[in-house]
Amino acid sequence: MNKLIFALIAGAAAMSAAHAQSTPYIGLGVASADHTFNLNGASATNSEGYKASAKIFGGVELTPMFGIEAGYTDIRKSDHSFTVAGVPGTATTDGSRSYLAAKATTPVNEAFSVYGKLGVGYSKINVNSATPLVSRDDSNTELYGAIGGQYNINQKVALSLEYERYGKSKDFGVKADAITVAARYNF
Repeated sequence: MNKLIFALIAGAAAMSAAHAQSTPYIGLGVASADHTFNLNGASATNSEGYKASAKIFGGVELTPMFGIEAGYTDIRKSDHSFTVAGVPGTATTDGSRSYLAAKATTPVNEAFSVYGKLGVGYSKINVNSATPLVSRDDSNTELYGAIGGQYNINQKVALSLEYERYGKSKDFGVKADAITVAARYNF
């Protein structure tokens, strides 16, 4: 999936050479999501809560109001403890997320704009535990959406804050919602 995302970014950059108005970009961000661990039958659980993960993204603005974007977030490892039927246990979760989405942007003024993204997201979550029936690997391709705001520092550099949603929330692993703070560079 990672190779596909980077191929799409490279393809978008190549397409931009054919369109004078197109603007390719790349960015880095920090995505914060809830890592709370809910386990059916557990009398007590302890999780690390919200954690920040690294995100890379890129895309191309085909027009000033419409573009295509792809991104990848490496979900940080999170440790959890729980008690089931009086027996304590531990689990570790990690994974990744990626997406490909259309992006619509509306400028508010020269420096600030709001945007929305809609596309497809892929999530892979791993749970490792010595407790039977707790360990699992789960991967899903579901609807991806985001809304956010972008502040243009100059023509090349911008900062953004967005809310992202990767499909439905699961009982284990990182939740579907994320708040992302990012910086991007226009070529």
